[in-house]
Amino acid sequence: MSVTLTAADPVRIRPLVFAAGVSALLFFAPVVTQGEEPTQLIIGNFSGGELASWEEKKFSGQTIYQITELDGQRVLSAQAQNSASGLFKKTQIDLLDTPYLNWSWRIDNHLAPLDEKSKAGDDYSVRLYVVIDGGLYFWRTRSLTYVWSSQPEQDKIWVNAYAGRNAMMLAVRAQGDNTKTWYWEKRDVFKDLKTIFGEEIRYIDAVALMTDTDDSNGQASSYYGDIYFTAE
Repeated sequence: MSVTLTAADPVRIRPLVFAAGVSALLFFAPVVTQGEEPTQLIIGNFSGGELASWEEKKFSGQTIYQITELDGQRVLSAQAQNSASGLFKKTQIDLLDTPYLNWSWRIDNHLAPLDEKSKAGDDYSVRLYVVIDGGLYFWRTRSLTYVWSSQPEQDKIWVNAYAGRNAMMLAVRAQGDNTKTWYWEKRDVFKDLKTIFGEEIRYIDAVALMTDTDDSNGQASSYYGDIYFTAE
């Protein structure tokens, strides 16, 4: 489910490569503790100015991530110039308790239409990953990436060109959606994973985000609002 908000409201990285890199660091990942009635599990508290718990992974160049103020609200700014680097947070989420991933994002410019099923077109103004840890067997690491597609088709699902079926892509937003407009998103991750991977996956082990333009030699100016999980 997606809700539109007006502007007045508040060497390269690839999905499985990123996810596998995160997986290698998950052995000591904290488990989110939940009460009897979990309501909101904060992953990205950008409105609170918190960024220290996120780790950075640099690949081709460096996307600049920083807390900034926009439309009267503190958010995470991502500025990419022919670059690819991302942020990730290691934390285990029980999707039976809190299956819904909530976030907001905004882009200032669309990327030129790219063939996103090809390696040359694997760039996105904004993308948000959920990662299932493969443990010592890193090739078992899987990820689902919610993206703002440069193509016109929304809700499209496809296999990432670099990583194969362990890294799946889902277009939450598309070329026809407005720039300089905040969009509030809510996805049932448990349901999405079951639909895409064909099995019930109870836990995810990390959340990551990335704004990248290295394949298209482009530029992107984007923003992420708070990220959190809810029970409903």
